Amino acid sequence: MHSIIYVRLCATRAVTSVHGARSTWPAARDNVTPVAGFIIAIDGPSGAGKGTIARAVAARLGYRHIDTGAMYRALAWKALREALDLADEEAMAALAARLDFEIGDGVVRVDGHDAGWAIRTPEIDKAAATVARQPKVRAALIARQRRLGASGGVVMEGRDIGTAVFPDAPVKIYLDASPEERARRRATDSAHAVGRGPLAIREIATALEERDRSDRTRTASPLLQASDAIAIDTTALPIDDVVRQVLDLVEKRTSPGRRNG
Repeated sequence: MHSIIYVRLCATRAVTSVHGARSTWPAARDNVTPVAGFIIAIDGPSGAGKGTIARAVAARLGYRHIDTGAMYRALAWKALREALDLADEEAMAALAARLDFEIGDGVVRVDGHDAGWAIRTPEIDKAAATVARQPKVRAALIARQRRLGASGGVVMEGRDIGTAVFPDAPVKIYLDASPEERARRRATDSAHAVGRGPLAIREIATALEERDRSDRTRTASPLLQASDAIAIDTTALPIDDVVRQVLDLVEKRTSPGRRNG
């Protein structure tokens, strides 16, 4: 039986927590032997398959999987719980710097509280988009994401991993899919869409269009494909095919003498 690996990100250091046991993951400044492995950056819009592919690739390689989007969602969820003004960039940045995240396979805890599916609602979608546009918030979370992935052996997914968080990552992937397919996937994944069929898909498609516009036009770390990223259109591809493409690229980019190939 495979262990479920969780990633805990405190304000001062990152911690890896394994189901049934706990072990510390020292911050980059600590005098420890680095974890063997590379940074794999996976970017793309909502519904492109980032989470599914990142989890599968991480499992195949024995790497940690880090969903940076969950951090923005968790931040928005915590801010709403504390009745904070989402438009107050200073307050949001301060909150982003002090939150204790624990993010793993289907598990999200914020300051010890189970956020779980609570961060996957339409309300949180909109709130996360609001805080994600704020430069100071992004700076705070990017700094923490860099500490978390600095030792390598990580598959990190988001919207700015290959362009802002780890622009020198040896492996960069940009996933995309047709708007219709992305909406269908989100409808399938969303508990709020169950039993609502075409209506839910139309609503989700509209929400995705708005989120895309917000992500691509923000001044801080906008969503875009890194110039050296490999683009994969996942619209009609089976999951295994996409995973195989990513693993093939990892092998090519990380083989001795071909790091820059």
